[in-house]
Amino acid sequence: MFELTIERNFNVPVERLFSAWCEPELIQKWFAPGNMSVPEAKADVREGGSYRIVMHDSDNGSDHIVGGEYKKVINNKALVFTWQWEGNPVATQVALSFKALTDKTSELILKHTEFSDQEACDKHEMGWNGCLQNLPKAL
Repeated sequence: MFELTIERNFNVPVERLFSAWCEPELIQKWFAPGNMSVPEAKADVREGGSYRIVMHDSDNGSDHIVGGEYKKVINNKALVFTWQWEGNPVATQVALSFKALTDKTSELILKHTEFSDQEACDKHEMGWNGCLQNLPKAL
């Protein structure tokens, strides 16, 4: 199995960073790479709850829809959820850890695991980096 890890620091309190992953109206501001938009985001952030995010590519008019189930939720500390593209039988797992570095800065560690091949892992790493570049829009 293949996996990726991305670490980023943000100039916001950890509570605000955590909220950007949990509140649908904030998710819609950033949760797509590049110039893609997020016309729909649903998130029932509790263990056993589910999420669904629609990423729209206006360049070719296509939608990329991902969803999954929250496996672990520790407020302002951790989120673990499955990751499954609509129409694809393969599910992977995303684990996020949040850490306050100061009152005004936070660290995010994203670990995406259970890829069946390196190509899928590399594509997701590009996608995550593109999303994380947009994350300050929600902060």
